Amino acid sequence: MKKRFRVGACLLSAALLTLTLTLSDRDASAYVPDVGVVRIGLYYGANALQSANLQNVTGFGSGYDFGYFDASRNFVPLGAYTDTVKISMMRDRNMTFDGGNYAEEASGGVTVGCYHIQSGTAYGAFEEASSVAAGISSSFVKYESGAFYVCAGNYTSAAEAESAGISIGPSDYITSGSTYTVTVAETGTNRIIFEFDCGADRWLGVMPRPSDGTKPQTWFKGYRYHGGFQYARLDGKNITVVNFVDIDDYTRGVIPYEMSGDWPIEALKAQALCARTYALSHLNTHGAYGFDLCTTEHCQVYLGQGGANETTDAAVDQTLGQYITYEGKLCETYFSSSDGGATDDIENVWNDKLPYLRGVVDPYEADVASRVSGYNWTVTYTPEQITRRLQDKGYNCGRIVGMAVTKYTALGNAYEVTLLDDGGRTWRFTRGDSIRSGLGAASIRLTIGGVAAPAPQSGADAGIYVNDGGETIGDAALYVVDGSGQPAPVAGADELYAITGSGEVAPVGGEPDSQTPREASAAVSGSGLVNGVFVIKGTGRGHNVGMSQWGAYSMAKYHNMTYDEIIKFYYTGVSIG
Repeated sequence: MKKRFRVGACLLSAALLTLTLTLSDRDASAYVPDVGVVRIGLYYGANALQSANLQNVTGFGSGYDFGYFDASRNFVPLGAYTDTVKISMMRDRNMTFDGGNYAEEASGGVTVGCYHIQSGTAYGAFEEASSVAAGISSSFVKYESGAFYVCAGNYTSAAEAESAGISIGPSDYITSGSTYTVTVAETGTNRIIFEFDCGADRWLGVMPRPSDGTKPQTWFKGYRYHGGFQYARLDGKNITVVNFVDIDDYTRGVIPYEMSGDWPIEALKAQALCARTYALSHLNTHGAYGFDLCTTEHCQVYLGQGGANETTDAAVDQTLGQYITYEGKLCETYFSSSDGGATDDIENVWNDKLPYLRGVVDPYEADVASRVSGYNWTVTYTPEQITRRLQDKGYNCGRIVGMAVTKYTALGNAYEVTLLDDGGRTWRFTRGDSIRSGLGAASIRLTIGGVAAPAPQSGADAGIYVNDGGETIGDAALYVVDGSGQPAPVAGADELYAITGSGEVAPVGGEPDSQTPREASAAVSGSGLVNGVFVIKGTGRGHNVGMSQWGAYSMAKYHNMTYDEIIKFYYTGVSIG
């Protein structure tokens, strides 16, 4: 997106300007991702599971392939089961089915014992081991460290297994698996159909099988998912569940949860590009758990296919293969609900700096502000409450007696908030993320104690105006007539001048120095209190970096703007390829 300038009192003479409008639907440059599958952590860490049920969605799959995912994220099948639509993966312990799940501590239901008779003969193929197992009662195939074995029975103790009298072969023995073994049973029964144990080097993968040419979907914990699943006992105890899913199917599972499915399709397409690009630019965010992204706002909200509709799917399909890039590399496509009137440079919010995450004044949200829940917000604290809040965060402060925004960014967002205690010491929250966390604010577009924020600096607003304030040039290529009477481009000029109403030549604002936040005029001592309470008021909800979702809605709904125009408004100088 070209830099935008605004002429305040200085109005450019239309007689001196030649305007050349250019527009392209998307850039010719292309980006080819390194991977096409993303790994999404569904349950992990403290939320890892003792057991995990899986069920084919009726009409969207039949049975399962068991195998593993290799280092390139490809599924390697080992064997297939087509006679069941409901399976459960669990720890190889004495597990009882009670209340819909298997648990070691449960009682009163069907129990799957962890002691089995295992053959000493290793087979090179699943089919070979499976044919042997077919002739043995209560038997199943186990894949262990690269070979297949036949196992039989599920007993709750070694003594029970010994007394069962089952013989598989001359070298069979009793086993209870290892801390890495994952057992697969038909849900609600004690029928084991597969076991997997390759130590910590490889984990069980399950891929739903297609039927009648349909793309499989599976139920897991009340949500419908595309793709396959990995079950890993990373800590030797509970199971980490990871969804391996195609990037576009993943995007289909993000869009309806990050943006309403009944919104204009151009806004949804902008969201699709942000979601797809964000995912591939954040691979291995949760690498310690063996996956890329989680399902929450920490990464992106992903809840599978249940919320998708024709419009959200069309938004993905109409942007297939497209990513947001800057100089050939994927962008960090941060977005939030609303910016309150202006986004900001990323370094004014987090301790980072990226050339395409530049703040812009956002005039579009004004059209929808009344529809946005909590768009105008107020947070109040008594001196005692804000003191306790700071102390709970580790600040050794006295009673807070003053609070003010002491620095603003060039776009009028809070950059520094200073608090004064009764001992004369000052405490500061600097940068947007710290301010939001410290004050419990919904955004950084805020004021304290009724002290008005300064207007954005000249040059940070939404465009050059010609002759009056009713028509902006926008992203037009702008030319002036030089001394020889030939048009010369303004773009790239270090300085821009205009003829004022009095006939004088004066500089046009240009790009603001957003790296140097402005000092505010409010004094901290005794400030911020309104009737004995600190009053913080603001607009917008989010971190103020990148795309405003409600801004995108307004641009598509009321200004007939396309998804690429939305993207290039919020992300400076990017390409869509």
